[in-house]
Order: sequence, then C-alpha cells, then structure tokens
Amino acid sequence: MGMYVMRTGFHHLAGKRMEAFLLRFTRTPVHSFSSGLLSTFVLQSSSAVTVLTIGLTQSGVIRFPQTVGIILGTNVGTTVTTELIALRLEELAVPMLLIGVLMWLQRRLTLRCIGLIVAGFGLIFLGIDTMQVMAKPLEESDTFRSLFLTSSHSIWIGLLTGTIFTALIHSSSATTAITMGLMVHDVMSIETALAVVLGANIGTCFTALLASIGTNTASRQAAWLHTLFNAAGALLFLPFLSSLASAAQFLTSDPAMQIAHAQTIFNLICSLLGLPFAAQIARFIQWLIPDQKR
Repeated sequence: MGMYVMRTGFHHLAGKRMEAFLLRFTRTPVHSFSSGLLSTFVLQSSSAVTVLTIGLTQSGVIRFPQTVGIILGTNVGTTVTTELIALRLEELAVPMLLIGVLMWLQRRLTLRCIGLIVAGFGLIFLGIDTMQVMAKPLEESDTFRSLFLTSSHSIWIGLLTGTIFTALIHSSSATTAITMGLMVHDVMSIETALAVVLGANIGTCFTALLASIGTNTASRQAAWLHTLFNAAGALLFLPFLSSLASAAQFLTSDPAMQIAHAQTIFNLICSLLGLPFAAQIARFIQWLIPDQKR
C-alpha cells in the first residue's frame, strides 16, 4: 500500500512530464540511460517507465534502439528506492504518515502530491516494522524453519520465488523490502535472499510483457529486451552469489543494507557492462524478433 500511495503521488506530481522528458533525452545511449534512471526514481516503478517506453515505441515517437539505454537505466533507478528503504527509519513511520495526511488535506495540488509521497514512505517503514515483529515468532516455528532450510539449499527456489512473487505484485522494490524484513531475524541466508532479489529483477518484466501484447514489433522488442537482459544478468550472477554476498557484507554489517547494496552492485554492473554494447544488443533483439512487414 505504501508503494502504491508513494507512486501515485510521484505520478501526479511529475508523471505527465515524463513522456516529454523521455522524448527529449534519448539521442544517445548515455542520454537514454540517464533518462531511464531518473524517470524510474521519479515514478518509483521500473515497470511504469518500461510500459511508458513501450507506448512511445508503439506510437512511433521513438525507435526501438533508443529504448535500450532507457531500459538499462530503469534497472539502476529502481535501486534508489531500495537503498532509501534499507535506511530503516521505522521510528519516523508514524510522524511521516501524519505529516503526509496533513499535507494531503491542503488545497494546493503540489502539496497534496508531496503529502502522498511522504505518507507512502511512512507506510513502507510501518510495514517493514510490522514484518519484523511478525518474523520473530516465525523464527521459532519448526515448520517455518524447515521450509526455509529446504529453500536455502537451493538458490533456484529463491530465484523462482522472487520471479513469481514480483510478477504477481508488480513491484520488485516491495519484494526486496519483504526480503529485508525476513533477513533481519536470520529467517533466510543472504545467498537465498540475494537469489530472491535476482528473481525479482526478472519478475518485474512481466508487466512489460503484458503491455506489449497486441502492439507493433518495436514495442514487443522493447518488452523482450527488458525480459531477456534481466534474465541473462540474473543467471550469469547466480554462480557468484557468494562473492556478491561477501562484497555486501564488507560494505556493511546491517542485513537490510547488505541486500540493498548487493542489488545496487548487481544492477550497476549489468547495466554499465551492457551500455557500451547498446547498438549490438538492439541488433540482436531485432534479429531475434524480426519485423514481419520487412
């Protein structure tokens, strides 16, 4: 609910400007990457930016090669929310919620939108605090322990869990936040948690695939680019989860921050490695999903 409220506030505050922003800053892969990153942070949803990109591609306003940088940028942009959530500002949850409600009751639209954003963050922190309270008795449950003990032996189960759950709730940030809540009480190992986060990166593409049904070839190419790139990145990183976990543990001892930092490292490496090859990636997708009219 917190994610939805915050996203609604951001969307009403700047959503209408995002289309013009994406149109203006897509001349080069670097421009596209920057616009995708910033748009995802503002709209608080990589899926929303990808669907908006698909819409612009469907209408012929931007060409498919321009979407490569945008989609790479969305993967990095979504980590900003996760890093903010990982700060664990639970004690500010109720004050933020009250301030948000008071701002929402004002007449000015801008203040109302900012109020929704503040209230949304308050709800997220309240939700995380509630999950931590609920996780304590679960930790002592033999059934729950055996369930996660089984899943901890297989990172594939974690990957599948993250993919399916994110596809159902349409938010990789929410999946990551829930994983952080479970990590605080050592309900799951860091490797399993990271596998869930990698799965969330794949699951977030489901919305784009749905949005591309019945659209033109360029739109389908954009949707499949997002899906295949995220799936390839997750599968390539899967054998190196221990190294990723070690890097995150070196940076911080806090379990929630470890998950946030690991996700940021993963998305940064994947996107920055892919950015210089944006043209080649675009050609590969065009070969994979050719235009039927040609």
